[in-house]
Amino acid sequence: MTSKRIFVAGHRGMVGSAIVRQLEQLGNCEIVTRSRQDLDMVNQAQVTAFFAEQQIDEVYLAAAKVGGIHANNTYPAEFIYENLMIEANIIQAAYQHGVKKLLFLGSSCIYPKLAEQPMQESALLTGVLEATNEPYAIAKIAGIKLCESYSRQYGVDYRSVMPTNLYGTNDNFHPENSHVIPAMMRRFHEAKLAEASEVVIWGTGTPMREFLHVDDMAAASVHVMNLSAERYAEQTEPMLSHINVGTGIDCTIRELAETMARVVGFDGQLVFDTSKPDGTPRKLMDVSRLRALGWQASTSLEAGLASTYGWYLENIDSVRG
Repeated sequence: MTSKRIFVAGHRGMVGSAIVRQLEQLGNCEIVTRSRQDLDMVNQAQVTAFFAEQQIDEVYLAAAKVGGIHANNTYPAEFIYENLMIEANIIQAAYQHGVKKLLFLGSSCIYPKLAEQPMQESALLTGVLEATNEPYAIAKIAGIKLCESYSRQYGVDYRSVMPTNLYGTNDNFHPENSHVIPAMMRRFHEAKLAEASEVVIWGTGTPMREFLHVDDMAAASVHVMNLSAERYAEQTEPMLSHINVGTGIDCTIRELAETMARVVGFDGQLVFDTSKPDGTPRKLMDVSRLRALGWQASTSLEAGLASTYGWYLENIDSVRG
C-alpha cells in the first residue's frame, strides 16, 4: 500500500513542527515540507507549480504570518495581506491538483471581543472583533470560509480547527514579541539566575486564560483530519464547520505565575503591578464538539511548562532574541 504524501505548510513554526513530529510518530506517510526560501506561499505561481509537481494527498495548513499585539498594531496591512494570500493560494492550488483533504489551522481571535464565555463555535461573526488583531482575525475567518466554500461547491473535504493559546517546543521567546508563557518563563529564568528578590507581573493577576501544549494541538489536528466525513458531520454544519481545540480549563494569571515559579525554581516574591492593564477578563474555549468527536487534551499545565522549560534550557542560545 502506497503511503500518503502529506504537505505540512509552515513546518518550521511551533504548530507545524509539532504536526510533523506527530505524523512521524504515527508513520505510514511521506511528509513533504518546504522552507520559505524554497516556496514563497504568498506567490500564487510558485504555490501552483509546487502542487502541480508534488502529487500531494493531504495538507495541514499551519503556515501564517504571526506576531504579538505590537506587531499586529504596527503592520496591519502585512498581517491581512500575507495571511489571505497564503491560505487562498494553498487552498486553490490544492483543489486544482486533486487534494481531497485539507486541515486549516486558525486562532481563537476569530471570536468577538465580548463573546460569551466559554466561546462556542457558533459565536463566529456575531460581534465586533478585538481591534488590536482584527486584520489577522479577518484573514483567519476568511480561511474558515474558504474551506467551507470549496467543500460545498467542489465536494472536497477541507476542515478547520481553532486553537486556544498555545505554548511548547519551538515557541517564540523574544523579549518584546513573545506571548505570555514564553515571556514569563524567560523573566522567571533570568530572575533566578540574577538571584532577584521579586518578579513583577503586569496587572492584577485575576484575568483567566486557557493554555494548550502544542503537542496536544498537533494530536488534535491529526485526530480531526482522520475522522470520517460522516463522523465530522455529526458535530459540524456546512457553514459552521470549524472546531475549537483547547483544554476546556483555564487559570488565573496569578496561578500561571505561581506554577511557572515552581517549574523554573524561582523562590522570590511575585509582585503584581496593578497600574498595568489586565486585558480581557476571560478567554476560554468551549471544547464540547471536540470531546464529542473523541479527543481531549492530556498534558497538564505544570507538565507542559516543565517540558517547555527543559526545551528552553537546551536551546537558550538560539532563542534568546
